[in-house]
Amino acid sequence: MTPSRDPAIARRVRDAVVVVVIVAFAVLPIPDDLYRARGLLVVPALLPAAVMLVRRRWPLIALAVSLLCTVLIATAGIIAPSALLAAAVSAFTVVDQRGRLIGLIAVVTAALIAYASNGLALGGNLFDSTAFQFVVLILLGGALGDATRSRREVVAGITERAERAEQGRDEEARRRVAEERVRIARDLHDVVAHQISVISLNAGVASSALETRPERAREALTTIRSASRTVLTDIGGLMALLRSDDAEDVRSLHPQSGLASLDALVERFAEVGLQIDLERTEPVAALSPASDHVAYLAVLEGLTNAHKHGADATVAVSIRADDDHLVLTLSNALRAGFSGATLSGHGLRGLRERVTAVRGQVSTTDTDGLFVLSVSIPTTGSST
Repeated sequence: MTPSRDPAIARRVRDAVVVVVIVAFAVLPIPDDLYRARGLLVVPALLPAAVMLVRRRWPLIALAVSLLCTVLIATAGIIAPSALLAAAVSAFTVVDQRGRLIGLIAVVTAALIAYASNGLALGGNLFDSTAFQFVVLILLGGALGDATRSRREVVAGITERAERAEQGRDEEARRRVAEERVRIARDLHDVVAHQISVISLNAGVASSALETRPERAREALTTIRSASRTVLTDIGGLMALLRSDDAEDVRSLHPQSGLASLDALVERFAEVGLQIDLERTEPVAALSPASDHVAYLAVLEGLTNAHKHGADATVAVSIRADDDHLVLTLSNALRAGFSGATLSGHGLRGLRERVTAVRGQVSTTDTDGLFVLSVSIPTTGSST
């Protein structure tokens, strides 16, 4: 790879070249006496070469000194190519560093002064073509300075846009990582939390029925074994997803169940001792597949919380159509020491995110120990 040049070294090289050229025009024996400075006039002819070394810091001063030397030499009837060349270089620097407005004023002023001084050296003949030669050079220097400044601004704009685009890509990547973490957390809760609750509740049933009802204890242990296998399978799927190198692998960990599986869900909770008072209007409002799954998860979350935190193992479930929304309401009494704030954990937070994703709403109330979970989901015909 070719190493990049040091900008400071490049600037010094250019300055040296400019100084050498100006000195050459000042001291070389030019055949035409009109362009040759003699005697003490060599000093103002060489002075612009010195100010070229500071033209980047004080470009207007360098231009003024060059023009002053041009006028001084012109009073002797001589056109100073070295001073006029220095004025052209200074005009380039003024436009490049001070902007278009100041540069335009400076370049036009310098061109008029150079034109007048050349006419003075020609005995007042302002219509001689010789008077225009170096004026064109000064105007060309200003034009090149403007082009250089414009190019630098374009490059800076492109660089800034590229940096903003890179920053935007980084922020988008962080946002996607955060969204994926939330999605995995929701899926893990939906799949695993319920099964763990089933295991815990059936373990309690097996422990209490082991002596008096061994057959009931065996059924509970069978349920625990089945739920444990399900949990292990789901966790294995999660680990496989996290270890996958396939960017297109977007497997979902949660079962895509809907309200059609509601009876089976109610039956599973009834088997572990939860009494469910289900009130359902028929036919159930039409839902999109995503909304149908979210409605199922809402009932699952409500039943799980009622079983874990309910006071009398009883929950009332209502599913009804209300205009263009499906409304699910689950209410149960809470055990002593529990409140709506206590239940505002990962499950309800994940449920709110899922319901919001399908343009629905979730509300919870806790009045005199009665916890009510209400979920409203737009139906297929809804325009919201």
